[in-house]
Amino acid sequence: MNALLLWPVMPNSFWSYQETLDLAGLRATNPPLGLITVAALLPSDWQLRVCDRNVQPESDADWDWCDVVIISAMVIQQQDFCDLIRKGVALGKKVAVGGPYPTSYPEVALAAGAHYLILDEGECTIPQFVTALAAGVDRGIFRSAEKPDVTHTPIARYDLLDLNAYLAMTVQFSRGCPFQCEFCDIINLYGRKPRTKTPGQMLQEFETLYNLGWRRYVFVVDDNFIGNTRNAKLFLRALIPWMEAHRYPFKLITEASLNLAEDDELIELLVQAGFTMVFMGIETPDVESLVGTQKLQNTRQSLIASCHKITRAGLQIMSGFIMGFDNEKSGAGDRIRQFIQATGIPQAHFSLLQALQNTALWHRLQQEGRLQGGLGTVHQGALMNFVPTRPVTEITREYIDAFWSIYEPEAFLERTFRHFSMMAGWRGQSDRGITPEEWRLFGHLVWRQGVVRSVRFRFWWQLVAIALRKPRLLPEYLAALGIGEHFFHYRHEVRAQLEGQLTALSQTAPKLLAADQDREAIAGLDREAIADLDREAIADLDREAIAVSPSLNN
Repeated sequence: MNALLLWPVMPNSFWSYQETLDLAGLRATNPPLGLITVAALLPSDWQLRVCDRNVQPESDADWDWCDVVIISAMVIQQQDFCDLIRKGVALGKKVAVGGPYPTSYPEVALAAGAHYLILDEGECTIPQFVTALAAGVDRGIFRSAEKPDVTHTPIARYDLLDLNAYLAMTVQFSRGCPFQCEFCDIINLYGRKPRTKTPGQMLQEFETLYNLGWRRYVFVVDDNFIGNTRNAKLFLRALIPWMEAHRYPFKLITEASLNLAEDDELIELLVQAGFTMVFMGIETPDVESLVGTQKLQNTRQSLIASCHKITRAGLQIMSGFIMGFDNEKSGAGDRIRQFIQATGIPQAHFSLLQALQNTALWHRLQQEGRLQGGLGTVHQGALMNFVPTRPVTEITREYIDAFWSIYEPEAFLERTFRHFSMMAGWRGQSDRGITPEEWRLFGHLVWRQGVVRSVRFRFWWQLVAIALRKPRLLPEYLAALGIGEHFFHYRHEVRAQLEGQLTALSQTAPKLLAADQDREAIAGLDREAIADLDREAIADLDREAIAVSPSLNN
């Protein structure tokens, strides 16, 4: 069997870092880990081609060559995902789909014409699909309520990728999260009992990347790396001597819950193992909103004190923030902005709340009659897909203003410097040199921030101060400033997209905007009309986002 594995176009977003990638001469942030893991699960006698369309589009020859097309996708990739299904069907190919998006929204893939839906976790459902295909079954939906033992998951097929195209490679240690945040779909996809690989497995994966010559970032893409604290510590204790013996060839990143601040040993192990950055879902400094959305783990200690503790230990924080929770009080955007400046967090991934299908939030809003029918997405340029408890215009205006000010170059450089100044300066001794991509990015930074932008004086004195005080942190500091270039550009897109939707909404659904004066007007709103508007607007925005990103416009 000749199988073409496709990863759809990723519209410009927080995670795309498109402007920064363009400056560095790279094509994509991360590879499709799920898709290359699927490649490892397929029969060994199949011929495989993996095409990440964010790096380079597949050719007509690829379509002619394949017997079956396998497409994986996340929600944000919905537009290109559906287009690829329709193209495969039109060309007479068998089309199979899987991944988080079709698992949560199987009806979308069916409507687009997919023949096979390989849902849930591939270790259980890929064998079902292969057996059905061998038996000549024309169509099928393959599901499994069983959560697979990830200690049997094979090493992903990194050899099928163009490694030079990426900023970071990805590995996975665990699946699942013990918490039950109302808006999150992770527990629906992977369960509340974290399942982990063995330390030996993980070291084999690191060794594989090392032998392939990889020397940049490695992102451990668990949704909560410390969901199983005991096993996380076991892995870290095994990883530390491996990293020391290999002279710290990678800079490691992961995601963890904020209760990391409660475990001094775990923080120290992360730093000693070579982790330099951790993404944490802080969501909001408003305790009432955290309680309301069941994010109780963020209410046990002071949020600012917890962030400072993690930073001082030597870990750069990336954070997620959300606006639009029920009973959120006016001024939420400004409170989030003040929190970000107080903690010095450089990268604040900031979104309007979306109700993802089958989450606890989605079910509650459905029962309350507040869903608008639009597809919840992580696109920062999309309005909420439900009726909030305060006017949607007020929330969106606050969000636009906060988003814009957070990524003002002056504010960004000031807090990034404070963040790195606070960090412990220890890093493991490394033989890793400066890559051509890093030199290229540094050259663009010198020109943009050191010459052209009004922050030029701040750029130079901060650069000298970090170089003198924290020399081992200098490469990470420059990388953070490089990421800032993406956000300086992206905030223009977000503002234009949201303001355009507000204008369209004012013309199509004036009753919604009249909610400032009369909240009861929402109850009489034609929700199907709003749902149609929402779906059309999101599709338009995705097409626009692709069009304005030249390196994605393949």
